[in-house]
Amino acid sequence: MATMNFSIPADIKDAFNKTFANDNKSAIVAKLLREAVDEARRRQESDDAVRRIISRWSERPAIADEAIREAREAGRS
Repeated sequence: MATMNFSIPADIKDAFNKTFANDNKSAIVAKLLREAVDEARRRQESDDAVRRIISRWSERPAIADEAIREAREAGRS
């Protein structure tokens, strides 16, 4: 196992120690770090997907207003 050192506000440290007094604090911190890494990865993947979609907008075919109107009418019947 590796060791990491962080500076955190005293009130957070006190609340953490009080809340998890009878628990394995290292395991809790490791779980929180793992969740933060996973969340950051998912956010990056989402951002990348949005960028890909936006970059393809200029490649989409142009559709005339009349064609859109006709498709709406056809969908309503």
